[in-house]
Amino acid sequence: MQERNPRRWWILVVLVLSTLVLVIDNMVLTVAVPPLSEDIGAGPQDIQWILDSYILVFAGLLLTSGSLGDRFGRRKIMIIGLVLFGTSSLLAAFAADPAQLIIARTVMGVGGALIMPSTLSILITVFDDKERPKAMAVWSAAATVGFVGGPVLGGALIAWFWWGAVFLINVPIAVLAIVAAIALMPESKGPWQKPDPLGALLSAAGMTAFVWTIIELPKYSFTDAEVLVPLAVAVVSLTAFVLWEKRTPSPMVPLKLFKARNFSGGSFSLTLVQIGNGGLMVVVTQYLQFVLGFTPTEAGLAFLPMAVGSLLFNGLGATLGQKLGNRLMACVGLAVIAGSFFFLATLSADSGFVGIGTALFVLGAGGGLAMPAAIAALMGTVPAEQAGVGSALNDTIQQLGAALGVAALGSILSGAFATEMPAGSPASFGDAIRVPGLAGTARTAFTDAMSTTFVISGIAVLVASALALIVMRDKKTDDTAAEQPAVVH
Repeated sequence: MQERNPRRWWILVVLVLSTLVLVIDNMVLTVAVPPLSEDIGAGPQDIQWILDSYILVFAGLLLTSGSLGDRFGRRKIMIIGLVLFGTSSLLAAFAADPAQLIIARTVMGVGGALIMPSTLSILITVFDDKERPKAMAVWSAAATVGFVGGPVLGGALIAWFWWGAVFLINVPIAVLAIVAAIALMPESKGPWQKPDPLGALLSAAGMTAFVWTIIELPKYSFTDAEVLVPLAVAVVSLTAFVLWEKRTPSPMVPLKLFKARNFSGGSFSLTLVQIGNGGLMVVVTQYLQFVLGFTPTEAGLAFLPMAVGSLLFNGLGATLGQKLGNRLMACVGLAVIAGSFFFLATLSADSGFVGIGTALFVLGAGGGLAMPAAIAALMGTVPAEQAGVGSALNDTIQQLGAALGVAALGSILSGAFATEMPAGSPASFGDAIRVPGLAGTARTAFTDAMSTTFVISGIAVLVASALALIVMRDKKTDDTAAEQPAVVH
């Protein structure tokens, strides 16, 4: 029986703070781009690098950082990540030119990659099987609050102070998390293994190249060198990584985890959900501002029903998950999310906010039911000594799904919009709506394109729901030892 840490709920507060600072920072930057580009003279190419430098480094280093945590200590790696993240946030806040901001964002990506896997891996080693679903629900709810609250907080900070405040806010949170981690959190690590530098290099190269391909795909044809070259690097590197990890006696990533039905089923289900969710913020934000006429701040506040739905149903999902099983809760929650996407697909240019507010609430409720259950089932299969790299695998899969969703759904939205518009019209919705006499047509075309996009999202999440039901198993019906997490003392 795992001995319960008496300070475990305070430790959860540290983990929530650490997660919150990452999620808020990712979302808050979207509203800071216009003022910072004007202030430091950043052109379109600079803005692209300011946005992409973080995600490229973050995605590339996730697996490596999870492995480092298992080998050298998860608390230690998380604290190093918080120090890097807080320091680089301070530098970003007072950047005088685009180059300084790009460098700061790159270091923030390194810090974020060190923090993210550590939070979930520490959570599953501190909490036992009985309390883990509740802790997971709190952790998931914090991520949702950050997702929704980021743009709202960013708008307020810029209105009251200046664009640098969106980075400066990270510093006190990081300092608080560091102090609390040192004071409250026990160290945990797996048994010592030989480092796997080749595996680290191949995974970093492959993941970075894959994310870069996804970023470039909407801007170029699939046959252009800008897409084909990074795609080739990604395929070669990741194939070599898998072959090497299966061969080396001390693999950085235990690929045998995918033999566990809950890990593979949970992973693929979450990937499909993230693909469906990937374009949600971008599509709905444009609908709210260009079609319904909301201001940026009002558009950010419009996502509050989703946060409320998630917060209300996270706890319920954790409770029911223990009674009914994670498999059923994941399946039901994903089906609810799919239903919300299909409801979003019925909205028109004249629908108003009630319809979209209701759909976002239902989407948040479905996420509250499904996500803690799916992640708890997935992480419940990971031996405690590999909690860091198991968490990193989960984070990496979801990051890739979200990035793929943004690229794929963005392309579908743009293509469907262009098809609905008269020949010779601007390709961008934001440009078309400003053309005299074309605004009404553009609004109708956009909502039709949005409907197509959300139908595809709904189908993807419905497949995820079926996958969870077919592949996942609850512990009471699972006979494989691989599904049982190792005990930590």
